[in-house]
Amino acid sequence: MTIAGKTVLVTGASRGIGRALVEEALARGAARVYAGTRRPLEHPGARVTPLILDITSPEQIREAAGQVQSLDILINNAGVFLFDDLSDRAALERHLAVNLYGTYDVTQAFLPALTRSRGAIVTIGSVAALAPIPLTPAYSLSKAAAFNLAQSLRILLARRGVRVHSVLSGPVDTDMVRDLDIPKSSPESVARAIFDGIEDGEEDIFPDPFPRCSWTRRPSPSKDREG
Repeated sequence: MTIAGKTVLVTGASRGIGRALVEEALARGAARVYAGTRRPLEHPGARVTPLILDITSPEQIREAAGQVQSLDILINNAGVFLFDDLSDRAALERHLAVNLYGTYDVTQAFLPALTRSRGAIVTIGSVAALAPIPLTPAYSLSKAAAFNLAQSLRILLARRGVRVHSVLSGPVDTDMVRDLDIPKSSPESVARAIFDGIEDGEEDIFPDPFPRCSWTRRPSPSKDREG
């Protein structure tokens, strides 16, 4: 798939990776980019159409789906990242409401359009789906569930010609992790790598060095037994 001439919808498009994805889609020649945000968004680009879209609101999801006449690529980027220690069920429920159920509901709402275009679904996940982050286990749990959702949809939607991509990123320099003193990739470099992966047909996209190294360097089962 090439991005040029396609119609793209990005949720959580007001900042960070979402905003970088909007700009990268424009740079690659997307015909139309729908920018889903919880609050009104102004963008100077004539090819950008803002959408009020809180992914936890069924009403806003329905309204947004009604405004999008055709769609080639849905990028589920909106998410929440909160520090917790699993002592508060409400924190886990908040993460699941946004990162899992919100992603599911948006995907289902736009699936008819994506089926017609034989398009693609992209879920922006995290390496936390594979290795939990101690500072925010609820986030890790929700991302693991969203990763499994994407894998399940990949199998179920293959017969309809809809491709499903999972993005597994490491720390990215956004507001979510601003206070963490760790190496981070820029949103712009991550956005470029995500679209590279989509165009190359990669099912699981590792957009920065951190998760790819962590995933490919896992110890073998024999070493685990020896250790």
